Amino acid sequence: MAEVLETQPVLSFRDADGEVRAEFVALIEEATESGNGEALKALLGDLHEADLADLLKTLDTGIRPQLIELMGGDFDFAALNELDETERIEILDELETGTVVEGIKELDSDDAVSLLEGLDEAEQEEILERIPAVARAVIARGLDYPETSAGRLMQSEVIAVPPFWTVGQTIDHMRETEDLPDTFYEIYVVDARHRLLGSVPLDKLLRTKRPIKIEAIFSQAKDAVQASDDQADVARRFERYNLVSAAVVDEAGRLVGVLTVDDIVDVIQEQADEDLKALGGVKGDEEISDSVLTITRSRFGWLFVNLITAFVAAAVLGVFKVQLEKMVALAVLAPIVASQGGNAATQTMTVAVRALATKELVSTNILRVVTREVLVGFLNGLGFAILTG
Repeated sequence: MAEVLETQPVLSFRDADGEVRAEFVALIEEATESGNGEALKALLGDLHEADLADLLKTLDTGIRPQLIELMGGDFDFAALNELDETERIEILDELETGTVVEGIKELDSDDAVSLLEGLDEAEQEEILERIPAVARAVIARGLDYPETSAGRLMQSEVIAVPPFWTVGQTIDHMRETEDLPDTFYEIYVVDARHRLLGSVPLDKLLRTKRPIKIEAIFSQAKDAVQASDDQADVARRFERYNLVSAAVVDEAGRLVGVLTVDDIVDVIQEQADEDLKALGGVKGDEEISDSVLTITRSRFGWLFVNLITAFVAAAVLGVFKVQLEKMVALAVLAPIVASQGGNAATQTMTVAVRALATKELVSTNILRVVTREVLVGFLNGLGFAILTG
């Protein structure tokens, strides 16, 4: 233990290429295998959740749960949300239920929901039963929303005040209340039925004199989203209006949570990842940690479709069998035609899939876009035909 602790101050976490340093990984593995929890806490206690997740990815699957158990309350369970779903579920399945429960108690509601959503209902119930009633109700409500909805992504912990409070009362409330969100950008204003009226940015609140009432400075809730809204649509709204946070309301207009830009960045990245995979016929939920059989099953369907189209192309060549026999040089050109046609189609598909994902391709411009792509293909085909001839 002493040797590990003495090494910590001089050993950086990442190397010059940004990868987790091999010597650091070796120290962690040594401390884990020897059951040295104190050394692990000293080495990993201050790591950011993203860095901790990168470390877990480099470790053998067998010692990951052991490391978490040894660190106890010093392990940040938010790091598990940075892992692929397959890796996350494998780790949760290996951990003691009590360890998972204690880790979830320290998380914000949105992180807790993300951590549990990949488990089956029986495992979720087993964990939720051991969580205090108030927190359990909040997490269960989040799990009840559809998987791709804003309600599943939102953080339920918000700061809401009535409009008749003064600025001074609001500031004192934030200073004296212990269970506030870790990060927030706005104070939300609600009526007696908890219906959203508007919000006050923190900078505006702190620049206003204490006796002024909140009703005099709050802005109408223009950027609020419905809990049932699709996450991709909400992400586009954040991007379009440069939002940092947005209130989430239910069907009755009651404030139920808040979305922040750090959550939306993850949605944008996931959507871009799905779009890129779609170009190759790969399912959007495929992850690098998936098993061979899982990946094989997910890709087989698209490859089967390609096989059918290849037979169709071969049948077209069969129609011109006589001509090909008379002029063998034409057969040499067949692979070139197929290759150029495939490349041209990939270019068109890339533009079309991205336009569909960003909602740029709509009913009002679809005819113009299709016509444009047809003309582009014709002109490129004509140009390369002349060049090849």
